[in-house]
Amino acid sequence: MITTNKKLHSITVKAITKDAKVNPVVILESGSLTLVSEDKTIYYCLDPKAKAKCLANAVSSIVGSAKYDLNVDVNSFLEIVEEKEGAFQAIVEQFLFLNHKPYEMKKEGSKQKSFDLIFDSKYQDEFNKAEIKLEFVNFARDLQDLPPNVGTSVIIANKIKEKASLIEGLKVSIMGRAEAEKLGMGSFLSVNDGSHVEGQIVVLEYCTDSSLPKTAYVGKGITFDSGGYNLKPSASLAGMKFDMSGCAIVSSTVMALAKAKAKCNVVAVGMLTDNRIGGHATLTESVVKSMNGQTIEIGNTDAEGRLVLVDGMTYAIRNLKAERLVTVATLTGAMTFSLGRWFTGTFTNNEEFLKEFNNAAKDANEPVWNLPLIKEHLKVMQTSKIADLSNTGNIREAGSSTAAAFLNAFSEEKPYIHLDIALTADRDGRGLAPMTRTLFEMLNK
Repeated sequence: MITTNKKLHSITVKAITKDAKVNPVVILESGSLTLVSEDKTIYYCLDPKAKAKCLANAVSSIVGSAKYDLNVDVNSFLEIVEEKEGAFQAIVEQFLFLNHKPYEMKKEGSKQKSFDLIFDSKYQDEFNKAEIKLEFVNFARDLQDLPPNVGTSVIIANKIKEKASLIEGLKVSIMGRAEAEKLGMGSFLSVNDGSHVEGQIVVLEYCTDSSLPKTAYVGKGITFDSGGYNLKPSASLAGMKFDMSGCAIVSSTVMALAKAKAKCNVVAVGMLTDNRIGGHATLTESVVKSMNGQTIEIGNTDAEGRLVLVDGMTYAIRNLKAERLVTVATLTGAMTFSLGRWFTGTFTNNEEFLKEFNNAAKDANEPVWNLPLIKEHLKVMQTSKIADLSNTGNIREAGSSTAAAFLNAFSEEKPYIHLDIALTADRDGRGLAPMTRTLFEMLNK
């Protein structure tokens, strides 16, 4: 539990520098924590040059080692650091992130420590914004953590609808298979064909200023990815419940913007289904027709994320009148070799849009890195003998970029950014909801 400015607890965490004149038992080494019982204080030795990442690590150390409920003198941290801009945000958001009680189904749930954050009243508005933002980061994480037998497309769609119904000014609608068929979403439906659970398309609309360009956030929502008839080996099935992370992130971001009463024009489209084998599942080398009319040869049924996204993109452009798009997806294993777990990969057809996004990522303290997207990448995906596109192409090189090029073929020349969160979506069996903060900051005006 997080409270503010009440001094509820008997022990307080206070930041000091290595030059501080304190009890000689205090360890004056950066990153050290020392409890002095007679002072009722835990001293944290902080480097004045600490930046946002270091401050987040400091909070991780405090939360991870806490044996008691604690007051935290946030002011003492802010007084020390030289780079003050964003310091309060980094500290508070990390407390709100780490002290969230994670989803679990244990007979006896884990207990969380209580932290009372002490800070100057001038930061209250900034805290309120962080609290809203992290409420929905944590909501997305809870959706990510649902086991696949609980977190089906129908259940996740209903959870989003229930949460959204509490927020003023937010329109939510859910479409099923019948609506997808009427819209001609053959690409999306080809993934859902093998499932006994009906696919769901979750649409959130928050539009307060029509003078602003309408931005669409489109999220991949594969609630479990078996690979379909290109069945994954056993080891690769672990963690496939997180393949719906994109849907959780885009939906949660729009809810956060609405609750914060941001001045923006935004929609979210979450494309939810699982990817299974079965008598009705799509076969490799099948050809399907997407909503925008392009035909796609299925070179590999395990490249299904791009198939659901393209119909979501077309719906956002043609039915919701989006003027620019961002897709979020755990899309390619190739990210393992390019950026690993440290950066979310970005791809774009518009440098100005990317600049706006990168500024938001910097404000949100989320690491991103831009990867190339060139016409040669698209040519790889245009090698089918019988369809407009292949969902895999004819070579394995630059797999993340060729996948992004496939998606860009459905952007209809709108400014477009693709975020590949394949390696940043989760860690150690827990969802992290990356890019929720960045996408929030980008439109929180």
